[in-house]
Amino acid sequence: MLKVGPVSSLSPGEAVRLETSPPIAVFRTDDGALYAIDDTCTHQDASLADGWLEDCRVECPLHASTFDLRTGEVDQPPAKRGVRTHRVVVEGDEIFVEESSDTPNLPPGVTLS
Repeated sequence: MLKVGPVSSLSPGEAVRLETSPPIAVFRTDDGALYAIDDTCTHQDASLADGWLEDCRVECPLHASTFDLRTGEVDQPPAKRGVRTHRVVVEGDEIFVEESSDTPNLPPGVTLS
């Protein structure tokens, strides 16, 4: 599992990017729920952690595609494919992410390093 840090370090409405391959974004919604998805928009190489969070959806900062944090499904074009979701575990005050073993959906021209 990947250690993110203390719950207290991630304020409601914020996200943090984990430098994995591909990167993962961990979001804390306004109601305090924690979600983790692949950080790269499937339409074009943009960080979803830099997007706008509303309820359980994040809007890509580049072309406004939205993704459901619970399922990874894309809700609004131009993206056509969803992103992977990852299991979030809280132990005490520490956030951990269990990375999905599914194949990531990467945008054109982006490869795993």
